[in-house]
Amino acid sequence: MTQARETPLLSCRNVTKAFGSLTAVNDLSFELAAGEVLGIGGPNGAGKTTLFEMISGQTGVTSGTIALEGRDITTLSPVGRCHAGLARVFQLNTGFDSLTVRENVLVAAYYGRAPRRMPGLRVPSEVGDRVQDALGRVGLEASADRPAATLPVIDRKLLMIAGALAMSPKLLLLDEPVGGLTQREIDRVADVVRQVAAGGVTVVLIEHVMRFLVQLSNRVMILHHGKKLYEGDASGLSRDRDVVEVYLGHGAGKEVARMAADRAEVRHVG
Repeated sequence: MTQARETPLLSCRNVTKAFGSLTAVNDLSFELAAGEVLGIGGPNGAGKTTLFEMISGQTGVTSGTIALEGRDITTLSPVGRCHAGLARVFQLNTGFDSLTVRENVLVAAYYGRAPRRMPGLRVPSEVGDRVQDALGRVGLEASADRPAATLPVIDRKLLMIAGALAMSPKLLLLDEPVGGLTQREIDRVADVVRQVAAGGVTVVLIEHVMRFLVQLSNRVMILHHGKKLYEGDASGLSRDRDVVEVYLGHGAGKEVARMAADRAEVRHVG
């Protein structure tokens, strides 16, 4: 007897986004199983962020469908998608500078998981628990009462991730989470994302830092001119002629092959 195929956590079917005569994403289809980490790469202008905009609802699709756990969310508002279990961290640092770190995460926890037509005068204890848990998961407990405006870049990025985690998402979208960071800071964010994924949250990340992308992703998708150039294991990136020619370059291709081999070795030992 054939076992029924599980419903994908995220399904994008023939998704297209056109801005006049410019097609930013062109008839793109892929699925994401619960628990996966999908890394998306590609040259500037490949359509990566536009894809995120459509998945998170910031922009509508020209054609195609997007489903979360089998539910069609193609026309659902960004807020509705948050309440359905989707959270997004943007490329640019965002937050309420006049609020503390804890208050920033509290706003996300309070409004990001359920409709609040009539906000109460007190914060429910379960919301407070989610705030504390999110701060602990990103390592910002000691900075909880610090004004967000005073945080260094790395902590502002972690604050955005904490806000997303406080929504208890099923799917987390990360748009270039380590851009502008030092190698030590990149490793710190990688540890956080790794723990988030291990905790059961499905992750889709866009990143140009290939070391970060290769080390974290179960599967990699490379876009070019709005189309899928490659989809598969990170170890196959350096063997794909189109990926090397269009995106990596020959020198970087060899380095990516080494990083993929290192990750495979670590997984084997573990």
